[in-house]
Amino acid sequence: MPNAESPASAASDLRRLTEALAAETPLNWVITGDSITHGLVHTQGERNYAEHLHELIRGELSRTRDIVINSAISGHRITDILGDWERRISSWKPDVVTLMIGTNDLAIGDDGVGVDPAAFAASLHEFVSRARDLGAIVVLQTPPSIDVPNAPGRERLDEFADAVRAVAAADDVILVDQLARFTALGNGGVPWGLMGDPFHPNAAGHAALALELANALGFSPEPLRNRTLPLLAARVAMARLNP
Repeated sequence: MPNAESPASAASDLRRLTEALAAETPLNWVITGDSITHGLVHTQGERNYAEHLHELIRGELSRTRDIVINSAISGHRITDILGDWERRISSWKPDVVTLMIGTNDLAIGDDGVGVDPAAFAASLHEFVSRARDLGAIVVLQTPPSIDVPNAPGRERLDEFADAVRAVAAADDVILVDQLARFTALGNGGVPWGLMGDPFHPNAAGHAALALELANALGFSPEPLRNRTLPLLAARVAMARLNP
C-alpha cells in the first residue's frame, strides 16, 4: 500500500488505513514482537491479542482475503527482529506492521549488563525506516505493565516505554500506548487481574491489548457483526481486581 504522494506521518497513515479498510484490495498485516505478542502459555489456551485482531479483521470487518501474520518470538529483542528481517517482516510484503517490543531489551542480566536505551531507540528508528521503505503503515506499541518487585532485572520499564514514545513522536508513526492503558486500568499501578505473571498478560490482558489496538486503528465493524469489541471490553472489566 505504498503512497508516494505525501510524506509518511501518523495522521496520514491513519487516513491511508481508513481508506484501505473501505476498499476491496486485500491487505497483509504483520504483527511482531516478543513473548507478549507470541502469546503462548500465559493465555492458558485462550486467544492472544493477535488472534483477536485476526477475528476482527477477517471476520467482523469482512476482510476475508486479508492475511494476518504473527511473527513474534518469545525472548527476542529488537535486534533479533532486525537480524531476521526478511523472514519476520519483508517476505510477507506487509501493508501494516505492528511492533510491541522492549520487555526483554530492558532486562538487566545476572552480569549487570543490559541494552542501552539509546541503542534500543536507534534500533527502533531503523525498524520504522525499513518498514516504511516497504510502503507499510507502522504501528509502535509500548509494552504493558510489569510487576517490578517480582521481576528482578526489569526495573527500567518506564525508561524503555519512553524510548518507544520518543521514537514514535520523532518518526511520526502511530503509537498505541499499552503501558499507559494498563496503568489506567490498574488505577496508577499494575492491573493484577490482567497479568499471568509479573510481566506477561493473561487472557484478559490480551483482551485489553487487542481492544486498545483495535480502537487506535479505528476498527468499526457493522453493528450486526460487532461482537468481539464488546466482549473484549466486558472481559477486561470483569478481570480488574483493583477498580
